[in-house]
Amino acid sequence: MKRTRFTEEQIIGVLKGAEAGAKTADMARQHGVPEATIYNLKAKYGGPEVSESSRLWTLKAENAKLKRLLADAMLDQAALKDLLAKKF
Repeated sequence: MKRTRFTEEQIIGVLKGAEAGAKTADMARQHGVPEATIYNLKAKYGGPEVSESSRLWTLKAENAKLKRLLADAMLDQAALKDLLAKKF
């Protein structure tokens, strides 16, 4: 998964500044990002507070970890089934 170079606090700070009425061009210049990036961030993260965003990212990381564990368990189960099928 591609990692962002900004933390969720920075992203939400940029979005709060944009929502407060600052011009997008000024915000982009201040943070050193293209204007299109700010529009993309608005589309992706528009609305959540810092605590909600960090909780969401924590849940996404936990979900990814659980998916990997499930995939490993399914591979082990398939290998055991193959081994038992060859014995008998």
